[in-house]
Amino acid sequence: MGTTHFSGPLAVGSGQVEVITAGKTLTARDNGKTFILGDAAPGTITLPAVTNTGFRCKVIVGFALTSDGVLASAEGDNIEGSLMVASTVVDVDAADQINFVDTAENIGDWASVFSDGTYWYVDGRALTTDAITATG
Repeated sequence: MGTTHFSGPLAVGSGQVEVITAGKTLTARDNGKTFILGDAAPGTITLPAVTNTGFRCKVIVGFALTSDGVLASAEGDNIEGSLMVASTVVDVDAADQINFVDTAENIGDWASVFSDGTYWYVDGRALTTDAITATG
């Protein structure tokens, strides 16, 4: 039997899945997790400080929403990137939050964020028009 060697530390939370049924403020321990919006009114998921360089997470719609699910920056005005929504590229420029819009969402819509210490970079996909928006 061979020995396994790792060249660096394993990310805390990496590979874990957590179902969100109410608002949550993320910490460094949530790095690498996938969050499933698992309730009709999942509330707001607040990212940790953007200075948590290398922090990443993914949020997936897992329930028919009756109110928006929100992925929010703790500081605001620092989410950048783009989303593919109903085959249209949506620019995300100095946004405060990413919104999973009730009545437009589809189970499986998702957004991922990654911090370089200055910005949150977002990428995501949604099936229908206005299912994911960026505001702020």
